[in-house]
Amino acid sequence: MSDDGEMEIYRTLRDTQSRYVYFLLGVAGAAIAFAVTQTREAALSWSQVPLGAAVVLWAASFYAGCRNIVWVTAGLRANAELLDVNAGRSKITGTNLQAIHAAREQLHGIFEEHSARANSNYRRQFRFLVAGAVAYVGWHVLEMYLRAVA
Repeated sequence: MSDDGEMEIYRTLRDTQSRYVYFLLGVAGAAIAFAVTQTREAALSWSQVPLGAAVVLWAASFYAGCRNIVWVTAGLRANAELLDVNAGRSKITGTNLQAIHAAREQLHGIFEEHSARANSNYRRQFRFLVAGAVAYVGWHVLEMYLRAVA
């Protein structure tokens, strides 16, 4: 496959992942807002604990999505610096081969660490969102039950 074809695949993958992260951020924010409107007139009671848990989980999802974006950006920054080092444009290494080799190893390690953290937050974002939905449904079923026995 040509370099252009590979780059297009990587660009498409990164764009798709980015849109997914922003979509989940929007869902988590909307879920929190919906939970607030559901309880606007309600008095505080123990039966709302599952709803509170859902809101906390959705907030954790939102936070994980934001952290994903931070780590992806940091990884891209490290990757851009690696490209400059490889091209001999880095102000730190210039064209010094020993410095370039050392910088490559260090930047590769930094990129790998940032990628691992971004991926971890990428997975957490979805898991927290789903866990919040389960807690919300649990709260809704509990409220239905309490109305039925009242």
